[in-house]
Amino acid sequence: MQLRLPIARNSRSTASSFARFTPSTSQASLRQRRQTPPLRRLSSPATGAVGARLYSLCPPVDPRGHPLHPWPRRPLPATAASSTTRTENVSYSRKTKAQRRELVTARAASEEFSNDVEHDHEHDLDTDDMASKEGKDKAKGPAVQLKTPKGTRDWTGADMILRDEIFTTITDVFKRHGGVPLDTPVFELKEVLAGKYGEDSRLIYDLADQGGELTALRYDLTVPFARFLAMNKVQQIKRYQIAKVYRRDQPAVARGRMREFYQCDFDIAGTYDRMIPDAEILRVICEIFDALQEPIVIKLNHRQILDGLFAVSGVPADKIRTISSAVDKLDKLPWADVKKEMVEEKGLDAAVADRIGEYVKHSGDIPAIVALLKADAALCANSDIQQGLDDMELLNGFLEALGVPSTKVSFDMSLCRGLDYYTGLIFEVTAQPSAAVETDAAPAGGNKPPKKKGGEEIQVGSIAAGGRYDNLVGMYGKTQIPCVGISFGVDRIFTIMKAKREKAEGRSRVRETDVYVMAFGGGSFNGLLKERMQVARRLWDAGIKAEFAAKTKPRLPQQFKAAEDVPLGVILGEDELANGQVRLKVLGTGGAEADEKDRGQLVSEDDLVAEIKKLLI
Repeated sequence: MQLRLPIARNSRSTASSFARFTPSTSQASLRQRRQTPPLRRLSSPATGAVGARLYSLCPPVDPRGHPLHPWPRRPLPATAASSTTRTENVSYSRKTKAQRRELVTARAASEEFSNDVEHDHEHDLDTDDMASKEGKDKAKGPAVQLKTPKGTRDWTGADMILRDEIFTTITDVFKRHGGVPLDTPVFELKEVLAGKYGEDSRLIYDLADQGGELTALRYDLTVPFARFLAMNKVQQIKRYQIAKVYRRDQPAVARGRMREFYQCDFDIAGTYDRMIPDAEILRVICEIFDALQEPIVIKLNHRQILDGLFAVSGVPADKIRTISSAVDKLDKLPWADVKKEMVEEKGLDAAVADRIGEYVKHSGDIPAIVALLKADAALCANSDIQQGLDDMELLNGFLEALGVPSTKVSFDMSLCRGLDYYTGLIFEVTAQPSAAVETDAAPAGGNKPPKKKGGEEIQVGSIAAGGRYDNLVGMYGKTQIPCVGISFGVDRIFTIMKAKREKAEGRSRVRETDVYVMAFGGGSFNGLLKERMQVARRLWDAGIKAEFAAKTKPRLPQQFKAAEDVPLGVILGEDELANGQVRLKVLGTGGAEADEKDRGQLVSEDDLVAEIKKLLI
């Protein structure tokens, strides 16, 4: 496989090829356009000296670059009667009376001029028809329904502030662990993405490229990262990336499942001793959700243990991946439905499915599940299972050393992760029941889900997931580079955090302004615009987020209304400024009317910045 990025096409050649093959454009009409001089009218006697001057500055040329001869051209075959008839039907609605008289005089002087007038007439009729059509369209309203595509949304106001807070928190932890940023194309060659996602490959968005390349929107950030490692021969790196990914899935906005959504990835690539990078990834997970103040549970399993378990249970080797995909649905479906899929759709023997069911129902802390599996002689006889259990025991010791609480980790035998490229430890992060989302608090956007009565609590599924993929890079080249990583689903984390904050604090702030600078005065009040600008400038210089009304003489009630979600206000008055003072007020404590009556405390202009910083701490 040739590893490269999709070709960047030349916009001019693309546009010309598009025009060449537009169905509504005939070859005859294109030839006629190429043979028609673009400045024909400017070179005619009817346009006078101005046209002659323009003609001399930029004479028209044919498509091969040869100059076209000035007026008069070879007369076109036409009879006086026919030209007169055509001219009488010409619409002169866009020409002045003087222009009309000049055109009538020129008609008698030149037979060919009638053809130009006919061309003009056709243009006028086309323009009139177009204007009429536009008028009718405006009367009917917009031709398209204004909404975002299904599974997408706009981000603005308070939602953007919260999302950026999540980004900042996650990025700070990534950098703390030595991560370096990476950005890859939003679409990849289809052959790069093919065969990496198992049954989920049907969710990939394919693109039709005019240049003939088969491309697709990225499904995740892991496969493009593996392509980057192989293409650039990078042997060792800690990388993080925050970007959008695309999946042709059935969206559920209330649960944070979208077709376009953000992922935040952190991966450790390189050859290290067993389970050390894996333990650090789990430490990163705990640090991020501790900073976001979200209680979580990290579900763990091992791909080798799963493969060995399926083999011991009697699953054919060629069906292990498909059976894994079915078992992976146990967090959404009851065991009866999963068993039915394995037996009726996957063709698995019912007795084999029952044996699998006996194993995948177990979960608990790492030492307990390891002891349970080691007590089964049939499982311990499998080399893959033995290797996986050794890894889990080693991981448990490293997690204790890194301070990862055992209460946040669960060894869950039903966790499978349906992606084909995992080879070792796999994990998913779920919010604890206390972080459940109420349906009424679903994120705002173009696709709003119906509300359920009583604010019924729902689960958003996994909010982060990842694992070890040691063979993925080798699919693109000769060198195998072991990797382990985690991907955070920002939209699902956002859904949980927004619901909790709105429940605790009420309406969220739509901006991050800390201070609103306003002014008031009596009958001779001039607005103190420059004074407000000077105060705002001082606050900006001090790194304080501030605003002021962009009006010369704003009314005080309007200023308080504009500062509704701003915590502090600086109020300027002529008498106070004369004494070198301003008023500093905490806003929003008693409503708009109370804010207007209470003008705040007097503060020296020199101490204003320090006093504001005290209140903002």
